[in-house]
Amino acid sequence: MAEAPLIAGVELGGTKCIAILASGPDRVLEEVRIPTTRPEETLPALEAALDQWRGVAAIGIASFGPVSIDRASVHYGHITSTPKPHWANTDVARRLAARYGVPTGFHSDVVGAALAEARWGAGRGLADLGYVTVGTGVGAGMIAHGRPVDGLTHAELGHVRPPRLAGDDWGGSCPFHGACVEGLAAGPAIAARTGIKGEDLTADHPAWAPVVDALAHLFATMVLTGVPRRIVLGGGVLVGNDFLLPRLRRATAASLGGYVALPEVEDMDTFLVPAALGARAGPLGAIVLGRMALDAG
Repeated sequence: MAEAPLIAGVELGGTKCIAILASGPDRVLEEVRIPTTRPEETLPALEAALDQWRGVAAIGIASFGPVSIDRASVHYGHITSTPKPHWANTDVARRLAARYGVPTGFHSDVVGAALAEARWGAGRGLADLGYVTVGTGVGAGMIAHGRPVDGLTHAELGHVRPPRLAGDDWGGSCPFHGACVEGLAAGPAIAARTGIKGEDLTADHPAWAPVVDALAHLFATMVLTGVPRRIVLGGGVLVGNDFLLPRLRRATAASLGGYVALPEVEDMDTFLVPAALGARAGPLGAIVLGRMALDAG
């Protein structure tokens, strides 16, 4: 059997970019890390690394966003209205596609991570999967029939406004929506509310209650779309705070109230699970995006 083709996978992150030359987690030939500074510095440094790689069949890019994934749009392949300084309206995918002349896949970093977890990680064997990362922001991606669930753009479910926990009237930290899920549960929201970083909060700190409540409503909303057979959880707020997972499972079940009476959902121990690929999920997701672009011709 012939080896799978080599793909250049690029994860554009808010603080660093990771590029790998690989066909999957068991065959990673090269890896390069580049600080995310300004586009005029970061993108040429990334290209200098990719220029050294031979035999690349396709490129996949999983990027912080928002990003334009509508191929009919003149802005396709761009990072669009990001609050990250200097990066708004930056062309990424078309620039790399023109430079290297190979099929190029492009999507959000969270959808990339979802694709990787579905293929090689905690969702392996499932064609329908949700992925949520809770860190600097809250991002959610869903995969149905092995492909991202999207249309005009990618989902921004981290910005839905959940019902408020009784007695909690804190205004939230999201500059757009205040008390959306991200504004209540992301790392900066926890720090803004308490003055303490999430990793330093004790397990019994009362600030966890609104975090758990907001996230449980997000997970329940994803269940109600009818898509995920499992939801995989990642990101710095959740990783290392193992005490949160049992609370999230109980709160999600309570939010659903028994409405989705399916065994896949009712067994919360197997429905809400931690991510398996760790920091590799993003760049490996870019490998999947590149392979999908190659297969699409």
